[in-house]
Amino acid sequence: MLRRSFTATAIVAALAACATSATDANAVGSLADVQVIDRTSGATLPIHLHDGRRYVAGTPGNRYAISIRNRTGGRVLAVMSVDGVNAVTGETAAWNQSGYVFDSWQRWEIRGWRKSQERVAAFEFTALPGSYAARTGRPQNVGVIGVALFREARPAPPVELQRRESGAPGAAENGVAAAPATADSAERRGDQSKLGTGHGRSEDSRVSFTDFERARPTPDEVITIHYDSRDNLIALGVIPPPRAPAPNPFPGVGFVPDPPR
Repeated sequence: MLRRSFTATAIVAALAACATSATDANAVGSLADVQVIDRTSGATLPIHLHDGRRYVAGTPGNRYAISIRNRTGGRVLAVMSVDGVNAVTGETAAWNQSGYVFDSWQRWEIRGWRKSQERVAAFEFTALPGSYAARTGRPQNVGVIGVALFREARPAPPVELQRRESGAPGAAENGVAAAPATADSAERRGDQSKLGTGHGRSEDSRVSFTDFERARPTPDEVITIHYDSRDNLIALGVIPPPRAPAPNPFPGVGFVPDPPR
């Protein structure tokens, strides 16, 4: 079935140089490279692996983006979920919803909640009560980013039929039978210090509509990245705590001063 989805056509030419780049550091995925970019600092957030999950550490108050680079020679659809909410439609996220369509080898940063074809509300790390999901009554899945990737269906090859002799029963006037018409193919913690994604300031982000027919109804790949503050990830054991410097037996030189009075 044809699904109406977004495509970032306005930035294809500007990003053409990215087409042949190698897999970026701290990117995950097979059909696409997915990264989380701290837009305030400009840093790509390192991926931490823990108990089979991927985590990034966000800084409260900082804006961020989800960077996606299509690694295939065909178009792919990326259905975006942030905190269990579809980043395009605002619905509780599901695989069969609208998303962004990426041309072959295209890279783009998704920087916020889609408000129109021209604007987004910036993604920003915030305390759980201030997250968009919590403010809309859906706090259960705060702290996770999901990207469901779909390949595009390929057109069916033309069917070759045996030419019938003129006048034979069932023959078409031009000697080729017409094909029958077919239908369209069809752990959240209770800690309020937990980090979520806020509905930030309005920013320019222009896209256009396109149609995309999925090769199959379920995703070809689902990429999941959990996030929280660095302090919370240290408390969870995801990030090792900073090591205290070892005592130095000779930290200075000189003679023994008098103690303070």
